[in-house]
Amino acid sequence: MLAPFLLAAALTTPAHYDVRPTCGATPAPCYTRIQSALDAAARDKSERWITIRVAPGDYHEKPVIARPRLRLIGADRAKTRIHFGAVAQTAKDYHRNGWGTPGSATLTIDADQVEVRGITIENTYDYLANDRIAYGDPARIGNPQAAAVLFDIHADRVLMRRVAMLGYQDTVFTNGGRALVQDSLIAGNIDFIFGNGQLLIEHSEIRSRPRAQPPGPDGFQSFVAAPSTPLSQPTGIVFYASRLTREVGVPDGAVALGRPWHPTTRFADGRYADPSAVGMAIYIDCVMDRHIHAERWTTMNGTSRDGAMATVFRPQDSRFGEVGSSGPGAQGKGVAIAWKNERTYAQIRSQFLSGWTLTGK
Repeated sequence: MLAPFLLAAALTTPAHYDVRPTCGATPAPCYTRIQSALDAAARDKSERWITIRVAPGDYHEKPVIARPRLRLIGADRAKTRIHFGAVAQTAKDYHRNGWGTPGSATLTIDADQVEVRGITIENTYDYLANDRIAYGDPARIGNPQAAAVLFDIHADRVLMRRVAMLGYQDTVFTNGGRALVQDSLIAGNIDFIFGNGQLLIEHSEIRSRPRAQPPGPDGFQSFVAAPSTPLSQPTGIVFYASRLTREVGVPDGAVALGRPWHPTTRFADGRYADPSAVGMAIYIDCVMDRHIHAERWTTMNGTSRDGAMATVFRPQDSRFGEVGSSGPGAQGKGVAIAWKNERTYAQIRSQFLSGWTLTGK
């Protein structure tokens, strides 16, 4: 039960806010910036849900959702767009610990019980322009990660429905609790769905985008998932009944389903790749185009104790899996993964949704 003063505040403040390119005669509360509406919502300390409706338009900003029980609803992902062009190389000031990759995110979600619907979220950093610059050229930046969405450390029970999340390297960073993506589009090229959180992606399109650099000697050019799931966590990144597609310019057999990311972590005896970040990624009943590499998974280097990126983590030692794949890219011998998934999709989903009641469409 709400305390009397919180109840009184809830009764005198709105539960709905509008965001429009121009407010004009629109009744208050109307804002021309999404962040302004989010700030107003955050001043409401009640436990009720607040809805922010975003009208069609392009919104050049970098909003942060920090209030729990909040809905951010666009007109349609083809009509409502949030965009920003931050890149890890220069985005450290946006993050509390000075980390560039999470700092680059166009939309940050850092709260429990959040719903985002009918919006495109895009990081517009020109990744391909940098990728065209030769390795070793001082003009080429070394940290071109540019996230579209960050599920930050306080994020949990986040629903993304009918959204588009667009970028190139590191498009979606799951760094908190649970996020459910439904009927949506995620596009990118390098490790574009990654992190240590729990991410369930259902009935969505996973679109690989081109690179300016050709595939390496092993044939790999890009990578879909790069989980760093803690060993104590049974679920990492799960793709269900989704389509793996590609844009023009992505060659046949050039994209890995995933590779194991062991983030550099500070321990009592030094700073090196976390050995307990044994990533979990599984594809269940997904349709795959020909851009998926026959080996399916590949290696990823991590930081050694001497600081060099010399430790090689193998997919064979990771929690990777693929069940019921179809389509022209579903054929391939793959590498031998020791880990075996012992849960059905229904069991994975049931455990994932424990304590979480989904609202209607």
